[in-house]
Amino acid sequence: MASSRGDSKKEKSSSELSPSLEDYLEEIYRFSLTQPIVRVSEISHKLEVAQPSVTKALRRLKLKECITYQRYGLIGLTDKGKRIGSFLVKRNQILQDFLLILSAECNISAEAEAMEHYLSVSTINVIQSFVSFMKQNPTIHEQLTSFITSHREVTSE
Repeated sequence: MASSRGDSKKEKSSSELSPSLEDYLEEIYRFSLTQPIVRVSEISHKLEVAQPSVTKALRRLKLKECITYQRYGLIGLTDKGKRIGSFLVKRNQILQDFLLILSAECNISAEAEAMEHYLSVSTINVIQSFVSFMKQNPTIHEQLTSFITSHREVTSE
């Protein structure tokens, strides 16, 4: 009997978007939450890429029906784009919360960004459950933090 563990590597809610396209869509979604118009220059600046790279990604996102976009025009999210964008932002926040709970000594934002593209939806869901459990059980979270801190001190000697 085959195990289902690891079989869901491609189980993604982002409809087979590459990690790069996920990053673009995530930023478009974030911008759309706070401003009515999203510009190529803003995406370029935020992701630290050239504007032609943004334009190329926008064309690919349009082909995947995640955005509406015309050259030199406004960038809009389709319902599909909003759904996936929301998932991408939530996934990133879950991973940042997870790293904070673990008292990770790193750039939390960068570390979550590095992790997020390689985890299945089922793994994200389990991490979300762990984060929720720890938030609802502060005594256990304190014990975990104490354990991690004492273990860190022992291994760094």
